[in-house]
Amino acid sequence: MTDIDTGATELPEGLAQGEPPGVRILAQFIRDLSFENPKAPDSLRPGQNAPQIDLQVEMNARSREDGLFEVDLKLIATAARDGGTMFVAELLYGGVFGISGVPVEEIEPVLLIECPRYLFPFARRIIADVTSDGGFPPFLLEPMDFAAIYHARKAQTDQQVGHA
Repeated sequence: MTDIDTGATELPEGLAQGEPPGVRILAQFIRDLSFENPKAPDSLRPGQNAPQIDLQVEMNARSREDGLFEVDLKLIATAARDGGTMFVAELLYGGVFGISGVPVEEIEPVLLIECPRYLFPFARRIIADVTSDGGFPPFLLEPMDFAAIYHARKAQTDQQVGHA
């Protein structure tokens, strides 16, 4: 899930002892954006059945040499109707974060829960815009519980490690 060295004995630059916890967004960016509309213009005809939408979500984080952290939020929305793909929207949206006053053992949840919460509204708008620009009604993602996603994936990873 992350490339964070949680065994570090030194705190990253800007992470002073006794500082109140804080998260700063220093940059946000589209790392990768793809939209496919393979059946256009036939998929755009009105009066057809509503499509089935599949949404995949992935979060990744890594530390940087400058003491900051990069967080990626990957969203893949696939719409299908009658066994055929109507559209696939794939977005990899990133951010650079400064984190202060957070103990090293609590950095991973901050990076994979709180940071994606900051990125999500912007990623949601991009997905809505690209689906609308593709000729479909805007696909508005529902709010996500990043804590539940994080804990489910952590439990799954812990279970896989236990079986290895």
